[in-house]
Amino acid sequence: MSDTKQPQPGDELVATVPEDELQQPSRWSNALKEILGGSVMLSVASVLLALVIGGVLIAMTDPKVQAASAYFFNQPFDTFAAIWDSVSGAYWALFQGSIYNFRRPDFATGIRPLFETLNFATPLIAAGLGVALGFRAGMFNIGGRGQMLFGAAAAGWVGFAFDFPVGIHLALALLAGISAGALWAAVAGYLKAKTGANEVITTIMLNYVAYYFVYWMLSTPGLLQAPGSNNPKTPAMKETAVLPLLLGERYSLHLGFVLVIAATIFVWWLLNRSSLGFKFRAVGENPHAAKVAGINVNRMYIYVMLIAGALVGMAGVFQVLGTVTTGFSAGIDAGIGFDAITVALLGRSRAWGVFAAGILFGAFKAGGFAMQVSQGIPIDIVLVVQSMIVLFIAAPPLVRAIFRLPKPNPLALAKNEKLNGKKAVVTK
Repeated sequence: MSDTKQPQPGDELVATVPEDELQQPSRWSNALKEILGGSVMLSVASVLLALVIGGVLIAMTDPKVQAASAYFFNQPFDTFAAIWDSVSGAYWALFQGSIYNFRRPDFATGIRPLFETLNFATPLIAAGLGVALGFRAGMFNIGGRGQMLFGAAAAGWVGFAFDFPVGIHLALALLAGISAGALWAAVAGYLKAKTGANEVITTIMLNYVAYYFVYWMLSTPGLLQAPGSNNPKTPAMKETAVLPLLLGERYSLHLGFVLVIAATIFVWWLLNRSSLGFKFRAVGENPHAAKVAGINVNRMYIYVMLIAGALVGMAGVFQVLGTVTTGFSAGIDAGIGFDAITVALLGRSRAWGVFAAGILFGAFKAGGFAMQVSQGIPIDIVLVVQSMIVLFIAAPPLVRAIFRLPKPNPLALAKNEKLNGKKAVVTK
C-alpha cells in the first residue's frame, strides 16, 4: 500500500519532476510543443495567414491574371505564371519599399526604406505601448485618437508659440504633450474609478470631444490657428522644438525612435519588475481578488490610464515635432490611435512584442506606397492584410487548427519551472 494521497477534484497539484526525468529526450519535445503552441507562434501564424489572403486578393484584382484566367483550361500554366508574377511582384515591392531597395546604386540609398519604416513605426510603438498597458490592467483604452490629438496640440503650441534655448524648448514641448495625453486619458480612468463607467464608451466619446475641441482651437485666431490664415492649421514649429534627425538630412529617422526604445524598456520594467506593474497585472487578471488582497483597484485604474495616456500622447508629440513640423491640422493622428489597438493585440500586450509589431506595421505603411506606385496595387490591400491579422489574432483556435499547432500543456510548464529550481502549482 502506498501512503501517497490521491488528488481529488478541486485540489491543487504540485508538479514535482524527478531529476532523472529532466534528462530524458521528452523534455525537448515538450519545449518544442510549448514554442509551437505559444503566443509568439500564434502571432507569426496570424501574419502569415493574412499575407496569404492578401496574395489571393492581389491575384484576383490583377488585370493580367484576369486575362490569363479567361483561357485557363487551354493554357493553365499561363494563369499560374500570372498569379506568381502578380503576388511575388507585389510582396517584393513591399520588401523593397520597407527594408532595402536593390535598385538603388549604393548601400546608403538602398537602406533608406528601412529608416522610413522605423520612422512610421515610432508613433505606432508609443501608442501601442499605451494601449497594451491598459490591456494588461484589464482596461480597453480605445481613446488613442483623442489622447494623441491633445498631446499633439499641447506639444505643438509650446513648439511654435514660445522661444526657448535649444534643448530646453524641445524638453518642454515633450513634457507638455506627454502631460496633456496623460490628463486626457485620466478622465476616463477617473470616471471608471468613481462611477464604474465603462472605459470603452468613455474613451470613444472622448475621441469625438478631443477632435472637435482641437478643431475649434485650430480654427480660432489666437489659439492654434496660424496668424493670417483661414485654414484650420498651426504655424510651423520653431527649429529649437523639432526632434533632431539621427543620421542627417538623408534619412528621416529622428530622435523619437530612441525615445520610444526607452519607453519600451520602461514599460517592460514597469510590468515585469515593479510592484506597481504587479498591481496592474493583478487588477487585470481579477479585480475582485486584487481588492481582497489589499490593492486599491480604483486608484490603479487612474494610474494605468495616466501612464497609458502619457505614452499615447508621446505618439502625438512625435507626429508634430518629428514627422509634420510645418504645421498640423486635426488629422494629425493619421489613424495611429486605432492602429495602435492592432499593434497591441499583435504584440500580445507585451512591451517587446508591441515593439516588433509596431515595426511590422511601419513596414506595411512604408512598403504599401511602393506597392501602389510600382505595381499599381490599391493601398487598401495593405489595410485588408492588417484587418485579417486582427481577425486571426482574435481566433486562436482557428489558427491552431489550420497550422495544427498544439495547445500549451500546463504540466509541461511545470517541468519548465522545475528547470529553474522551482515547484510549479497547476490548478486542476
